[in-house]
Amino acid sequence: MQLSEEMWREKLTPEQYRVLRHKGTEAPFTGEFYLHHEDGMYHCAGCDAPLFASGSKFDSGCGWPSFDEVADSEVIQLIEDTSLGMHRTEVVCASCGGHLGHLFQDGPTQTGNRFCINSTALNFSKKHV
Repeated sequence: MQLSEEMWREKLTPEQYRVLRHKGTEAPFTGEFYLHHEDGMYHCAGCDAPLFASGSKFDSGCGWPSFDEVADSEVIQLIEDTSLGMHRTEVVCASCGGHLGHLFQDGPTQTGNRFCINSTALNFSKKHV
């Protein structure tokens, strides 16, 4: 999904634009989905691609929504990130290129993954029974 910068600014809130298009980070413990526990699917706020099922969400205590696996390995790209003097793995939406957060391989679940994702980079749809 390719849009001009002007079109992204129109589509996204200023905070979503800062995070998704300019690799920003929301303040820890402030995001809408940090303590969110409903059943459903978390989608990219930029393009609505399904990213994380609620069953993969866990409380890591890091201040951002954390997941241990993606809905489908094709929905994200992992990019080496050495900015800010750190070695991390950036998580990017494969569909629109939006910055979602970072992956750390120190998670407490069986996968060992801790996808720390900015709430503002996500939308949520409830599971319909």
